[in-house]
Amino acid sequence: MGKHDKFKEKKVAAYKRELKEVETKQEKKDPLIVLSFKNFDINQGQSFEEWQAEKLLSVAVNKLRALCEYTIPQATNAGMLKIYTKVPFPPESGFEHPKHIPPDIDWCSMHIGNKPCVIGYFEDNIFHIVFLDKDHEFWISKKKNT
Repeated sequence: MGKHDKFKEKKVAAYKRELKEVETKQEKKDPLIVLSFKNFDINQGQSFEEWQAEKLLSVAVNKLRALCEYTIPQATNAGMLKIYTKVPFPPESGFEHPKHIPPDIDWCSMHIGNKPCVIGYFEDNIFHIVFLDKDHEFWISKKKNT
């Protein structure tokens, strides 16, 4: 065995030791929320232009940007999102279930203010935004104590 072979052998052994030290535990984390407007329904609710005229669009975009810093469980625990799991579509709604949206999804709402909401659903960690609902007509509820 020549000098060069011994040197190569030592270098390989040192490299293998370095690799062992580099091994890290990678926890599987829930992915952060991402947004999609692919299924946005232009026939119901309001348009982006209407929300801009009402000074709601920038508030909504800021809240949606903040939402993207969370996982779905974190966002629901923080009260940023409400996921409706008990019924496929609200029984009392000013909206109709769009034909291009699967029937078996869990609808979600994100309040932008007292009444205004962004309505959509999740597919994995993707929040598909379907409606802009400034008058809270997606899930019409009876007023309490009246």
